[in-house]
Amino acid sequence: MEAERFGVVDLGSNSVRLVVYEGRERNPHAIFNEKAVLGLGRGLHTTGRLHDGAAAQALTVLGRYHALARGMGAEPIELLATAAVRDASNGQEFLAGVQDAMPGVALRILSGDEEGRLSAEGLLLGVPHADGVLGDLGGGSLELVRLVSGRIEDTVSLPLGTIRLCDRAEGDVTRARAIAEAELKTVPWLGAAPMKDLFLVGGTFRALARMHIAQTGYPLHIVHHYAIRREEARDLAGVVMNAPRRALERMPEAPAKRAGDLPFAAAVLRRLLRASGAGRVVFSGNGLREGWYARHLPGPVRSEDPLLAAARELGLRLGRDPALPEALVEWTAPLAEDGPGEAELRVAACWVADTGSRDHPDYRAEQALLRLLRLHGVGLDHHSRAFLALTTAMRYDAEPAMPGLSVARGLLSAATIRRCEVLGAAFRLAFTLCGGVPALLRATSLERQGATLRLLLDPGAGVFAGEPVRRRLEALALLLGLEPVLEGG
Repeated sequence: MEAERFGVVDLGSNSVRLVVYEGRERNPHAIFNEKAVLGLGRGLHTTGRLHDGAAAQALTVLGRYHALARGMGAEPIELLATAAVRDASNGQEFLAGVQDAMPGVALRILSGDEEGRLSAEGLLLGVPHADGVLGDLGGGSLELVRLVSGRIEDTVSLPLGTIRLCDRAEGDVTRARAIAEAELKTVPWLGAAPMKDLFLVGGTFRALARMHIAQTGYPLHIVHHYAIRREEARDLAGVVMNAPRRALERMPEAPAKRAGDLPFAAAVLRRLLRASGAGRVVFSGNGLREGWYARHLPGPVRSEDPLLAAARELGLRLGRDPALPEALVEWTAPLAEDGPGEAELRVAACWVADTGSRDHPDYRAEQALLRLLRLHGVGLDHHSRAFLALTTAMRYDAEPAMPGLSVARGLLSAATIRRCEVLGAAFRLAFTLCGGVPALLRATSLERQGATLRLLLDPGAGVFAGEPVRRRLEALALLLGLEPVLEGG
């Protein structure tokens, strides 16, 4: 049975995008994602109307999106219109044209509160316990959402989208900063107490993140979950605000189509940092569209832990036996040094430990490493990616100079790298013993007793202590600073 497909069109003030999802898993699978930057809301502050040329282009693009989504078998398809359409005097007239271009598609004009809540639900799909303030910056508006331990407490929509802010400030970034400051002062809860994190959503904010990644040589080119300190974000905003247009366009990863919007996004970011008092900035690839997706998930699926869901999904797809991960969890328990949040990482590592089994034998370590570093998953922050990638590469006996290994190591502390090495060595021993068969693994066990690491075998079950087993037991014991002892072999 083929997985169902459904699609959403996000019609914003600056761009229009179609995303088609397949299946209803905890981590969204977008099989198609196309964007057109049109500037529908440009000039809206002055004229009160959608830009005529952009509106005509939008109808052409939407006709294409309708054909694409229907051709892919997406049902339902829904169009979500945001600030520009809800504020424009000709918004309803434009939507009549949209209905002609996309017959049978549900059209929904979101209020500012609905837009903020959908963006927050998209963020929470990847960061279930988010604590701080979300800022979703579009072309026409800025939605702010106060989050307390994963709960949506307050929402507000401000006319500070990059296009609208540029129009209000008549292209003057200094005036834009003053306008942003005045608007943010109208939000009483924003300055009531310093926020823990500032979560940034929206294409222009993501462009700033890509620029910062390129400028700093950060090893992983993934914006989702990219986190920087308050001071770094403040410096980035200052550079972008003050750079001449030509210099801005020459900066690494600066998007040509958004170059004019970047200084105004930076102005909003600078003022948000001041108003929120947030100590850290976290960029999110999730937002309104993922929030819409989340509302289509069954309750039990939506409540799953995103890290474990992503690992389990990959393990079931690429592993050889669905019962093996749970056996590995039990088998590695005596080695656990699980602090806060670390138990979940060990369980996730057990789920992905066999995912290289179908790769070319000469490239298993490298393929496993790169797959996990780059795996799409809304709940995989950069630390989790690196932990799973390094552990699995170690399980496949990665060479020290293997390409990509330094990327994973560069994202982890020395103590965490050691945990990866121990768990990877344990997996090597486990698979040497059982060949990926859970029943054989259960015929063995590990025990830590004082200064010894004991491996107990039941030879009658088909396991025995050959030279590879002895060698890998010794390697694991050495990493732990213990003396290896083998019984039953």
